Amino acid sequence: QVHLVESGGGLVEAGGSLRLSCAASGTMFNVNRMGWYRQTPAKPRDLVATITPGGSTTSYADSVKGRFTVSRDKAKNTLYLQMNSLKPEDTAVYYCYAQTLTYGSAPNTYWGQGTQVTVSS
Repeated sequence: QVHLVESGGGLVEAGGSLRLSCAASGTMFNVNRMGWYRQTPAKPRDLVATITPGGSTTSYADSVKGRFTVSRDKAKNTLYLQMNSLKPEDTAVYYCYAQTLTYGSAPNTYWGQGTQVTVSS
């Protein structure tokens, strides 16, 4: 089991920045991927960014490339999403996730409770 708690959301003007945090606890040894999704009432949950456990490999949705940076502090078991040059279309509830992989079993995905990000124009 992995328990995830996000923080750092809020209201910001267009062009501003926010940093989201996701504190992880529980069984972490078999986490093979972590990252962030976002969701609005009108759309399904979309992948924003992913990172491998060691932090060596990241990937981003085209809509956030060059503006968002995902990182992980293994010592603190915390995942971050630095969001710069925010746009009104970035407004959404942001969820962090962790995927665990155990030999012989299907992957398990754990989610945080979500944190609201609102970007005003």
